Amino acid sequence: MPKIVDHDQRRREIVEVTWRFIAREGIEKLNLRDLAAAAGYSNGALKPYFPTRDSLLAATFNYVAESTEKRIARTTSGLSALEAIAAFAREVLPLDELRCDEARVAVHFWHLALGDPHLAAVNAGTMDRWRSLLDFWLEQLLGTGHPKANAARDSLINFLMGAQAGSVLDNAINTPSSLEGQLEYRLETLQYIATAR
Repeated sequence: MPKIVDHDQRRREIVEVTWRFIAREGIEKLNLRDLAAAAGYSNGALKPYFPTRDSLLAATFNYVAESTEKRIARTTSGLSALEAIAAFAREVLPLDELRCDEARVAVHFWHLALGDPHLAAVNAGTMDRWRSLLDFWLEQLLGTGHPKANAARDSLINFLMGAQAGSVLDNAINTPSSLEGQLEYRLETLQYIATAR
């Protein structure tokens, strides 16, 4: 009897091996032959799932973004306004080994996305989802149509992306406790804006 292959499971296994490899070794060292070996497959076994390196990279970035977003959904459940924003930010900030690995993958991916419109669109989709979440919580905090809501949202997203890059490129300064302090500063600013209206 032929072996039944769970294709979704196999695709997920390949992506999990890929994101761990990128976090450890970087994208430059990533080739499909070594990746197939690390995943326990023959080189040709990857092609039906990911015909190109870019298709694998897009799936890998989506996997990391979806993992982050699942944590965000869990930790923000039942929260609103500033508490939800704080919980959201802490799931993105590289505050532990898992989130540092996710930041490494994101930074490598952004480098590639600079020259590839398809990969840039994958990143833009993640940013759009994050903006929608923050818009909802900022409206709870600041009220409808607050003139600083968009600036607050975009500033927070830029901080989070910068913190991911900073943790990879300048981790002696951007330690978890330093990032927590930077986040607290931003949250205090948001609270000030909310109470000053």
